[in-house]
Formats: sequence, structure tokens, C-alpha cells
Amino acid sequence: MLKKEARMIFAASEKIGWVLEPEAKRLLSLYGIEIPKFHWAKSLEESIQFAGKIGYPVVAKIVSPKALHKSDLGGVVVGIDSDKKLTEVYQTFKSLEGFAGILVEEMVSGIEMIVGAKLDYQFGPVIMLGMGGTAVEIYRDTTLRMAPLRQQDVTSMLRALKGHKLLKGYRGSASLSQAALAKTLMAFSDLVMELGEYFESMDLNPLMCSPKRCVVADARIMLKRKEDKNE
Repeated sequence: MLKKEARMIFAASEKIGWVLEPEAKRLLSLYGIEIPKFHWAKSLEESIQFAGKIGYPVVAKIVSPKALHKSDLGGVVVGIDSDKKLTEVYQTFKSLEGFAGILVEEMVSGIEMIVGAKLDYQFGPVIMLGMGGTAVEIYRDTTLRMAPLRQQDVTSMLRALKGHKLLKGYRGSASLSQAALAKTLMAFSDLVMELGEYFESMDLNPLMCSPKRCVVADARIMLKRKEDKNE
């Protein structure tokens, strides 16, 4: 059964058709998927206070129902290292359409992965794993499996990637935690199965994986249209 808090998130998001990033990350955390420390700040004072609490540098992103593609609008700034810079970013974001505050979060590093899911109306939910980041559409190094995933599915997905050598450490680079990645995939699979009647697609991109952890740096959840849910 869908958690009460998750139902509330979807109900609040239904009007715009997708889930604002702070709420999407809150949803992921409910299902055991690791997210950065973050705060949805509704004022400049809140923004500065939280940045001081977690320590600079931080990432700031616009929160707006009009900003589905935040990067295209200049609505994502990384490496903010002072109150002054955060103030400048806040004022810039405030001028963008639909401004509803900013998301301030810790910076995370690692190998960029992408994890996604889409509801196939013939076969059901399909889960995708790939090498992520801004180059995902160029390299198209992805693999698909039907949900729910089993442990052997996760193992075969990792092996199927052309970039799997990078995951184990390549030419002296550190290997990512395959245990953390597997845990994320299994938790994501559980989430996908539970949200079946609510979502159209979900993307965790990038999922930043290091030798110790895998953390969702950005998340997008598109909701199923009302007419589709009633079919």
C-alpha cells in the first residue's frame, strides 16, 4: 500500500503533472533511496541559514512549477562558496517564472549514473540503468529490465553496460560501491512497483556513485494523466 505521505505528495503535484524536486527527493527517501542533505528554502534567510548549517560549497536550484527543465533556464548553480554568492543566485532565481523558493543542498561527487523507469502500457514498468550525466543521450550506454528486479537482474544490468569497467575502477580510478548501487536499484524497483498507478516516468539523473555511497543528485517524476489512470 502506498505510504500516506507519498499519496499527499502526488495529490499536491497532480495539477502541474510532475513532482517538484524537493518533494521527489522526499518521496525517494521514504523508500530508502539516499538523497543529499537539502532544504526547500522559501526565503533568502532560510537559504543562508541552511548553507551555513551544512557548510559551503553548496548547490542551489530553482523550485518552480514552470521549471521542469531547470538547467535550460539557468536554474541550477553548483559550487556556491559564500553567503554573497548564494544571495546573488537567490535574487536571480527569484526573477524566474513561477518562483516558489530554492532548493539548497550539499554537493556530492562520484561517477554519474542514471536510473529510470517508464510505464509500458503493454508490458508494465521497465527499469533502466545507464552511464549518466549530461552525455547520457550521446553515449546511450543503457540497459533495461522488467520490474520488479531480482538480485540477479541487478548483477546482469551492471555487466551489460559498456562502461562497466569504470564502475570497478579504471586506470587507477576508485571503484564505486556496487553494493550501494545494487541497494539503490532494488529500492527503486520496490518504489516503481508501488507507484504503478501514479507515475508515467521517473528519472534519477545523475545518481552519483562513489566508493562509499550512491546519492540521487537530481530526480524527476512525471505523473500519469487522469484519463490514463481511469482506463
